[in-house]
Amino acid sequence: MITLTSAMVLAAGLGTRMRPLTEATPKPLLKLAGRSLLDHALDRIEAAGIGNVVVNAHWFAEQVEAACAARANPPRVLREETVQETGGGVRDALPLLGADPFLVVNGDAFWLDGPGQAVLRLAAAFDPEKMDGLLLLVRSAVVEGEVGRGDFMMDPLGRLRRPKEREISPYVYAGLQIVSPRLFREAPEGPFGTMRLWERAIEEERLFGLVHDGAWFHLSRPGDLRKAETALATGLVKAMF
Repeated sequence: MITLTSAMVLAAGLGTRMRPLTEATPKPLLKLAGRSLLDHALDRIEAAGIGNVVVNAHWFAEQVEAACAARANPPRVLREETVQETGGGVRDALPLLGADPFLVVNGDAFWLDGPGQAVLRLAAAFDPEKMDGLLLLVRSAVVEGEVGRGDFMMDPLGRLRRPKEREISPYVYAGLQIVSPRLFREAPEGPFGTMRLWERAIEEERLFGLVHDGAWFHLSRPGDLRKAETALATGLVKAMF
């Protein structure tokens, strides 16, 4: 168990699959249930008691900066002149995140907590002695939308690996993780995806998963956003718990 003091929200992506909604708006600033996806994520981070928060921005970065500045407790915004992807974005923010394990949230992640806060469940389960990363996972069976072959296989101890050819994984990544700075040791320069570091952690048996016990929404295309809005408005999300 750890106490989280720092978090990062990844909000620099181009959101190409969500076009035309993202032609003039960053994906994390799209609205769901009356608030932007970014505000929903920051609300949950604040509710978990995390005070040091960094948000990266690139696509219409000035909009992300304005949205962050409008909050009661504005997070720091790290503007990327060139998109650094998920791994490079976190790597560049490491000096602002400190030496302890920290939370990373995708800017388009939207979830409803179960009996407890998902962020605090991750913190309670994170063991820095044996983990470089702990990912929140969702059962593929409860996800509306295309999830392909899934993202990860998980053994009884919670250790993760990628599915082999023709394997179907029962879990998809929910867009929340706690990582140790150790995961980013010898990180390459320039843009790169976090999967590159996850694969090394898998080889070292230091990547773990935790299954989400609440609702989660797959928000990839405009239709996904409309379905989520309808589900929230009608209360149909209760069936996912």
